[in-house]
Amino acid sequence: MFVDKAVIEIRSGKGGNGAVAFHREKYVASGGPDGGDGGDGGDVVLVADANMSTLMDFRYKRKYAAGNGADGAGKRCTGKRGEDLVIRVPLGTVVRDKLTGAVMADMSATERFVAARGGSGGWGNARFATPTRQAPRFAKAGLPGVEREIVLELKLLADVGLVGFPNVGKSTLLAAVSRARPKIANYHFTTLFPNLGVVYAGEDRSFVLADIPGIIEGASEGAGLGHDFLRHIDRCRLTVHVVDVSGSEGRDPIEDFETINRELAAYSPALASRPMVVAANKCDMASPEQIERLERHVREAGLDFFPISAAAELGTRELVRAVSYKLSDLPPIRTFEPEYVEPEEPAELPDPEINREDGVWYVDGGWVERLVQNVNFGDYESRNYFDRTLRDRGVYARLEELGVAEGDTVSVCGIAFEYRR
Repeated sequence: MFVDKAVIEIRSGKGGNGAVAFHREKYVASGGPDGGDGGDGGDVVLVADANMSTLMDFRYKRKYAAGNGADGAGKRCTGKRGEDLVIRVPLGTVVRDKLTGAVMADMSATERFVAARGGSGGWGNARFATPTRQAPRFAKAGLPGVEREIVLELKLLADVGLVGFPNVGKSTLLAAVSRARPKIANYHFTTLFPNLGVVYAGEDRSFVLADIPGIIEGASEGAGLGHDFLRHIDRCRLTVHVVDVSGSEGRDPIEDFETINRELAAYSPALASRPMVVAANKCDMASPEQIERLERHVREAGLDFFPISAAAELGTRELVRAVSYKLSDLPPIRTFEPEYVEPEEPAELPDPEINREDGVWYVDGGWVERLVQNVNFGDYESRNYFDRTLRDRGVYARLEELGVAEGDTVSVCGIAFEYRR
């Protein structure tokens, strides 16, 4: 199954906590603090893989998480860094942030892209030793990882895109000029997903041709398959508009030509302004008057016209040669520039929320969560630091304004204590 769009959740690893430890060695008195730092959390990394052609792997697995960093240890041992998670995607995948829709990366090359960086490891107590505080009994907690949803969109890396109504012979033309072997049958929507073929136009001249299925009237608004696959010609440097000049489907070739052009313009004005040539297919089944009528209309639009029969391979060589020469004067395949800006960490975390339920005062959120993580409640000095911080930053004052009484139970991020003035 061809899947060209997927939404996944990614989470980088949490940083390990710093260690509280003291040097213990025979004949060494008061060795001092030697708790090591926690290891950094692992990153979530995307890598383009030329051997992948679909996003099918992301259809059933939606959540991906990197490894957490290990906690620090004594003897100033730093915890092990969390293992990076490497996610492989097809070449040509555009990565977007789901929340903002901004492009994060265009995986058109083999460069690695870090989609979510792991949290930093916390400092061990050895880092907090000073001449006046020689035995700190606290350490820093590791920072959390990044969680976000990203959208993966596969946009084929093709030089030329074949567009046109169903059953006009696009797949037949692809098979005639390349070694691609798409399914070919005489009914609409035979082609259910884009097909690629490499076309050799001569010595040292080749290009990639894509057959884009299912474009009909209303495709830009979701009709047919065109809405799903129009994105695959976003990168194409040139389009070949295939028209059934014989009218074998009972449609007017000129009306077909104009309808497809309107759909391209409705989907993307930039796409509509891209260079185009017209291939009048099934010319062996058309009358000279039919061919001349369409050619006159196309020439008036300023486009090159090539009468061909893909099934009989008539005129296909001339079409390939002309497309190859046009490509030599066109810029390279389009890439999407990143526009996503990583949100900055706030300089100050917000104040906590204070609520009362069943006689218990709850203080949660904001900067107190980080405070609780960094306090060793088994250490007298750390508890004093915790109490002093809550008082200095106005938490006690807010509680008293709300009516806290002596002896009431106060829970700060799950740590409960009896309130004393």
